[in-house]
Amino acid sequence: MRKLTALLLALALTLGLSAAFADTQITVTGSGEVLIPADVAVISLGVNVRSAEAPRAQAEANEVIAKIREALTAAGIDEEDISTGYINLYAAYDYSSSVERITGYNASSTLAVKVTDMTRVGEVIDLAFGAGANMLDGVSFSAKDDTAARAEALKAAVADAKAKADVLAEAAGLGELEIDSIAESGVYAYDSGANNFSAKGMITEQAEDAATVIRAAKICVSASVTITYEAKQKD
Repeated sequence: MRKLTALLLALALTLGLSAAFADTQITVTGSGEVLIPADVAVISLGVNVRSAEAPRAQAEANEVIAKIREALTAAGIDEEDISTGYINLYAAYDYSSSVERITGYNASSTLAVKVTDMTRVGEVIDLAFGAGANMLDGVSFSAKDDTAARAEALKAAVADAKAKADVLAEAAGLGELEIDSIAESGVYAYDSGANNFSAKGMITEQAEDAATVIRAAKICVSASVTITYEAKQKD
């Protein structure tokens, strides 16, 4: 019995020492962001027309869209950079009485215009409205090549993860860190939202002849990584 007790005690002591000297894992997520200038803009604009007859409403919308295309191509915009956004035709109803009544038809048609000269974005909007457009759905910005920015964002994410792990290790009284595993959680590029525009005539009547002002957005390239470190026990 004494031998068995001594053996169990020795085994427990060995396991305890092994646990004490075992490495501890720290798993953290790091993120990084890089801002780069936008060099591509896509302008969504078009026309909405109402008429008593559906074919007439659609025909009028088509006429305006054709005029917009003509104005843009005449100004040097490549036909390949002008594509159809959406086409919509629906009835307008009057619900003021007990029986609904069709009062006309709305036809909407938009174009997506790609511009690579950021100084011409406002000009394109003005040309379209001068040709009959009455709808502006917005301007989206992007970058042709964000490869370098994606690499920088990943580096920043790794550095962020390491900084977090260092703080955790120090707070827990742990020693040197070594990477056990690392995984990319995602890299994304998106419009940062830092773009402003004011369409002519939208603020005051005096602004009727003012040109549309566009400030291109900065594109945010964001990356995140998840890293697991082995933190050695301090001696």
